[in-house]
Parts: sequence; C-alpha cells; structure tokens
Amino acid sequence: MPFSVVRFNLVDPRATPDSLSERYRAALAMAAYADEHGVDTVQTEEHHGVENNWLPSPFAFAGAVFGATRRIAVTVSAIIGPLHDPLRLAEDIAVLDLLSGGRLVTVAGIGYRPEEYEERGVDWGRRGKLQDLLLETLLTAWTGEPFTYRGRTVRVTPRPFTRPHPMLLVGGSSRAAARRAARLGLPFFPSAHLPELEEYYRERCAEYGTEGWTMMPAERTPLLHLSEDPDRTWAEHGGHFLHEARTYASWQSKDIRSAVRSTATTVAELRAEGVYRVVTPEECLALGLESPVLHPLCGGMPVEEGWRSLRLFCEEVLPRLTA
Repeated sequence: MPFSVVRFNLVDPRATPDSLSERYRAALAMAAYADEHGVDTVQTEEHHGVENNWLPSPFAFAGAVFGATRRIAVTVSAIIGPLHDPLRLAEDIAVLDLLSGGRLVTVAGIGYRPEEYEERGVDWGRRGKLQDLLLETLLTAWTGEPFTYRGRTVRVTPRPFTRPHPMLLVGGSSRAAARRAARLGLPFFPSAHLPELEEYYRERCAEYGTEGWTMMPAERTPLLHLSEDPDRTWAEHGGHFLHEARTYASWQSKDIRSAVRSTATTVAELRAEGVYRVVTPEECLALGLESPVLHPLCGGMPVEEGWRSLRLFCEEVLPRLTA
C-alpha cells in the first residue's frame, strides 16, 4: 500500500513576519486536514541562515503539528546532527515522543553546507566524529540511566514513550553514513535511490553483528503538486518550483546524491525534467508511486493554491490509493 507524504519546509523568499506567520499557521491547518484524511506523515527538515526563510527549527514545528493532530506521523528528514547539543536533543526528542505517543521519526544526517557549520561555530572537519558522539549519546541517554558524558556523570529524563527508543535513522549518501548506521544497529535512510549503498549497509550489519533495515527513496520520487489544469499552474506558479529547485541545487557538490536534485535553469526545463511535477488527480494515480510526496507550499506558493493541491490529493487521489 502506498505511503503518503505531505512535505513542508516553509520556504518563502518574499515573506514578511506577518505573511510568514500566516504560512506557518496554514501549514498546521493543512497538517490537521491531512491527518483527518489519512495521509501517513508530514515531512519537514532543517536548514539555517537561508535568505528564503527555509525552516530552521523542525522540532518546534513537529510539536505544533502533534498538538493539532491525532494520528499522523512527523518525519524530520533530516536534522544536521553535529549542530545539535546531544543532551538537549535527547530531551527534546523524548518529550516529543511522549507528547505524540511515538509519532516522531528523526533522520540524522551531517549536512552539506559548510556555511551552516561556520555560522554555529562548529568545526566542519570534525562532523563525522561529532555525528558519532551525537548518535551514541542519544541511544545511551534514552535508557534513562546515569552515564558518563565528556568526563561527567549525567542523566536524561524523562524516558521516551517508544521502546527501546524513539525512531531514529541515519541519513546520507556515503559509505561512512552506511557504516555508522550499521555499527550502531540503526536503520539507514539513503538520500537517493542507491541500491549499491543499501547492499553495503547490509554487509556492514553482518560484519558488526547488528540488525537493521533501509528506508530508501524509490527510483522515481517526484515532488508533486495537484491541479485540475497543470498548464495554468505551471504558467502562474512555475517560478515557485524553480526557486526551490535552484536554491537546493546551489547547495549540492558533485559528491552529494539526492532524490530531488534538479539541474534545471528555467521553468520549461524544470517541467520537462520531472523532479517537480504538476499533475491532475488521474495523472497522479497513473504514476503508480510507492510513496507520493505532495509539496503544497513549495517555494513560497500562495496558501490558497497550496490548499487546492492538498484537497485534490486528499479527496480525489488518496481514497483510491488506499482502496
């Protein structure tokens, strides 16, 4: 059965505090609507100091979503692990896990923007070691027992709701990330469809004597927008898709692999490329996607247009996906 996703990163390059507040509150209302209609998860993410207001605080947003919903999960994909204080993060995730009854999924990556590390005063060259420290600390902290952390005895309370610990995956597109996940016995979340990396992860699990699984994007993972008239939507709103695509592409080095990486420089190229797709409900069903990802507020999309897309997905597509 398809696993449905509604993505929010709250990007808006022309936002004022008033308009961004409206967008945040609209996203919460959309999450509640998605929850009522059976969407499986809200997906959000973390970036810092971005001029277009890319969401920097995914756990605060997750907490608001949990307060507005009953059953939908929130997948934070991904946090930039080395930028977080391990003890504080252990507490925050534990509280959200308790608050939501186990609906939080956290993917921990190391990021790919050195400027975010520089801004926070974190050494880019130590990111691998810092990620190891973070993950090891989280797993130990969630036992609720005292332990030694940087030479002192600490204890993190309360214990989370989920046993043995809240859902935590290691994200990335490198062998180092796969090894890290295997060594710790954590699930692996490749950032693109990388079967060879999945196989490497399984081999390392066998080597370390651990067990794990992979949550990997399908070979085709387009970001979707639903419309009764895709030509009109591309003509009126294509610039929003292009803005996000170009922003994201500007951060990628040749070594970074992503399921949603675009090389387009114009709206026409973006439409032809297929990373971002505007489709009718019938066209959406015909795609046969394992995990349809709706992106209703992409790139500063007007809120009312985002609502049209979400309603079409929830009312005309989702019931037929789950029938």
